Order: sequence, then structure tokens, then C-alpha cells
Amino acid sequence: MTDRSPRRPAVAGFAIFTLLMVLAFSGLGIWQLQRRVEKHALIARLNERVATAPEALPAPAQWSLLTPAGDEFRRVSFTATYAPLPDAMVYSAGSAVRDDVSGPGTWAFLPVQLADGNTVVVNAGFVQNTMQDRNQQDRAVRRLITGHPAQLTGYIRFPESAGTLTPPENVAKRLWFTRDHLAMARALGWGEGGKAVAPFYIDLETPVPESGIPKPGALSVRLKDDHMQYAITWFTLAFAVVIAFGVWWRGKRRG
Repeated sequence: MTDRSPRRPAVAGFAIFTLLMVLAFSGLGIWQLQRRVEKHALIARLNERVATAPEALPAPAQWSLLTPAGDEFRRVSFTATYAPLPDAMVYSAGSAVRDDVSGPGTWAFLPVQLADGNTVVVNAGFVQNTMQDRNQQDRAVRRLITGHPAQLTGYIRFPESAGTLTPPENVAKRLWFTRDHLAMARALGWGEGGKAVAPFYIDLETPVPESGIPKPGALSVRLKDDHMQYAITWFTLAFAVVIAFGVWWRGKRRG
């Protein structure tokens, strides 16, 4: 009895630890499966939005009510005039929502004015290898600024937040590394004069300039979906903990 009694607390302790690990790993696996269901629903919802016929741009009174969850990737069509103001470049190594774009290059962000004087920022499209030739984008943008209204169709998008490792913007070169159109507007004087700048920007689909630069285009939603792999990993870890406990306990009994 004296030899076996010290084992019981050790076995009980390891058993409790094993149970807690199994519950934790299994819970994480179930959570990943739930996330997978939610991600598939989100992908279906966004694909439905990009496939829907364009609707009218929401009125400025509605802008504050728009949210990424409810309005990201909505197709809209509206008339606006490109403002004779500096454009901004946003560096890109490629695109997760454009099949026809490969980097490196930049997105051309420009302000356009609505008939009521309010400003909407437009991502007019991709310019290949702009980092090596800033003049290429300047020439292309100048051709867009005609002073005449244009019929624009595109997708509502919302500004990004810079990550920890994201390089800071270079205002002198009008170069950004995140799609934060509100920061561009503040730095470059877009929307000055008391009128509002929309809290969203538009990823332009049409029209395509005669030169093809900048290059707008249709979007396709391809969100990363690794949740099943993660779930399998967590369930495997739970099973491995049970096996480890079984091997340890069997060794104890033989001992």
C-alpha cells in the first residue's frame, strides 16, 4: 500500500490535466468548424453582392449608417467629376479580389466630386510597376481629369488599418501602403471647402480608360478558408493527448 499510494495523486493529477487539454483542444476544433460555417456564409453573401446589378450610390445622409458587414462589395453606379487634385499611390504586390492583376504596382486613388459638392474617393485601378516610374501614373491620371462628369460603376469598400510591420506613408511622394483613403484625404487636401468625404471608397469597375491605365476591373471574392485544416489540427492534438496519457498510465501500471 505504501508503494502505490503516492501514485494515486500523480495519476489523478495527470488525468485532470489530460481532460482539461482534451476539452480545450476539442473546443478550439469545434470553434474552427463554426468559423468555417460563418466564413462560407460570408463568402456566399459577398459573392451575391458583387454579382448583383449596380444600384444608386447612397445619399450623403446615409453614409454614416453604412458598415463593412452590411455594405462591403456592394455594386453602385453614379455620376461624378474627377477633381483637379493630387492623386495617391497605394503599393500592392497583387490582389486578392482581382484575377487580372499581378504585382508589383500601385493602385491609383483619386477624389471625385458629386453634383452636390461632396467627395467620394475612387480607386481608379492598377498601374503596373509604378514604383519604378511615378510619371506613368501621373500621365494616366491627368487624362482622367477632363472637367466633365463621368458615369462610374464600382464596389463600396472601407479603409484598411495599418499593421505593425506596415511601412509609414510617404506624403511627399504621395505613396501609401494601406488603403486608408481618409488619411490620404487629410494629407492631400481632398474634400476641403466644408463638404464631406465619404467614409468608404469605390473600387472602380468601369469605365476603362482607352489606354488601359489605370486598370479597373470586376472583383471576385476569395477569402482565405483554412478553418477545416485548423479544426483537424486541434482534434488531432486532443487525440494525441489521450494517447499520451494512455501510454503513461500503462507504463505506471506495469511499473
